[in-house]
Amino acid sequence: MLGEFKEFIAKGNVLDLAVAVIIGAAFGKIVSSLTDDLIMPIMGSVVGDVDFSNLYVVLSGNVEPGTSLAAARAAGANVLAWGNFISVVINFLILAFVIFLLVKQANRIMPKKEEAPAGPSEVDLLTEIRDELKKRP
Repeated sequence: MLGEFKEFIAKGNVLDLAVAVIIGAAFGKIVSSLTDDLIMPIMGSVVGDVDFSNLYVVLSGNVEPGTSLAAARAAGANVLAWGNFISVVINFLILAFVIFLLVKQANRIMPKKEEAPAGPSEVDLLTEIRDELKKRP
């Protein structure tokens, strides 16, 4: 069993996947910072000095108006944090766009695999078999 595990880990695809996960996690943090620290403050100032991370609607519970989202959650209020949702959607769109660009570039750079020549169809093979059977006495 240990030998099988070593063989599994030694495969190139597993190592490539591990590296991709680590780089992806780091890139995710960069995109989160881009969204939270640059894009959302700019959007907030354009909309009218709004902090999107604190935009929420209280569904149930007693929360004073102007309370931060963290304080409302700490008080046990059931909140719909729609401002945070907008930030997460923007994060997703940025990540999806960057991945799209990476895949597009990788497809352009990587050499195209030549298609294997098409072999005979099933009908051709069956015809050959029939013809061979007819030749036999």
